[in-house]
Order: sequence, then structure tokens, then C-alpha cells
Amino acid sequence: MIKEYGDVRALDNASIAIEKGELFFLLGSSGCGKTTLLRCIAGLETPTSGRIFYGDMDVTKLPTHKREAAMNC
Repeated sequence: MIKEYGDVRALDNASIAIEKGELFFLLGSSGCGKTTLLRCIAGLETPTSGRIFYGDMDVTKLPTHKREAAMNC
């Protein structure tokens, strides 16, 4: 997945696989794209390119309230 804000590429070919019910932690330095990735997964941001799947279902354009996901910070 790629996410750009103007000339800034916040995510550059990001890819992650999380199994249903799996607890995961996303670690990285400040400004590396952690929040942007989570916001895309949750549907709060739309990727510039690429798709987001929950299992076999493409949820890239699905509204946040219709996604079955939870994000705790």
C-alpha cells in the first residue's frame, strides 16, 4: 500500500498480514508511518494506491463503520 500527502510518501509499499483475533504491536521511529498505516486499516484514510483486505474481502473503499475492526492505542 502507498499513501502520499502531496509530495510526501508516508507509506511506501507497506504490507502487513494479521490473523483474525491476533494481537499485534506496531513499533517504529517517529514519522515512519505507523499511525498512517493504522488509519488506513481502520478506514480513516484512503490509500493512494493498493488495497486492504480483511480475509478475502476487499475493504479499501468500505466505510469505517462497516469494517469489523478495533484499534486500541
